[in-house]
Amino acid sequence: MGRPPGSEAEFRDAIRPRTRRRESLAERRARRSAIDDPEVVLNAASRFLETRARSVHEVRRHLADAGYRPELIEAALVRLLDLGILDDESFARSWVESRDRARPRGEIALRRELALKGVERSVVDAVLTERRGGDERGDGSATSSDAVAADRLLARHARALERVADPRVRRQRAYALLARNGFDPDTCREAIARLEGGLEEQG
Repeated sequence: MGRPPGSEAEFRDAIRPRTRRRESLAERRARRSAIDDPEVVLNAASRFLETRARSVHEVRRHLADAGYRPELIEAALVRLLDLGILDDESFARSWVESRDRARPRGEIALRRELALKGVERSVVDAVLTERRGGDERGDGSATSSDAVAADRLLARHARALERVADPRVRRQRAYALLARNGFDPDTCREAIARLEGGLEEQG
């Protein structure tokens, strides 16, 4: 049954602001594909880089997913590379340093993560070689960047591991933790031996 003419409900309907239909993803991509101003694409790339550093591959994929034309995307990337805003070597180095500082990972995991970011293998090799170049303790004795990272990861989980009474189960859990985070078998075994030695000294 319709509303009577001149009713209060009809009046409210007449003055209520109409909600603008939300643009669909396909419509948004179509609109962006029609853009021919390179500055628009460059600005979109710059906004994407505001939150954190990105690899060239990440920026290219983001702009392509947004619907911008390939030739404008490549022009934006060239411009950002020329300005030094995009730099895969610097990005990879920052990524590794961040991991070592906040979320320790082994070299296997670091390689996998950077590959997913689209960083070329030669760049990854150079950055990880640089990381291994610092493999020396303060007393001058040689050590491994992975060993330091493994020790740091186990230290972060030390309380949970210490609560495991059975040494065999504790070693298994520590090994699984290290392996999940990209440490090779030798590094896992050596780090667990150091952990066990520390627990024996405490006991």
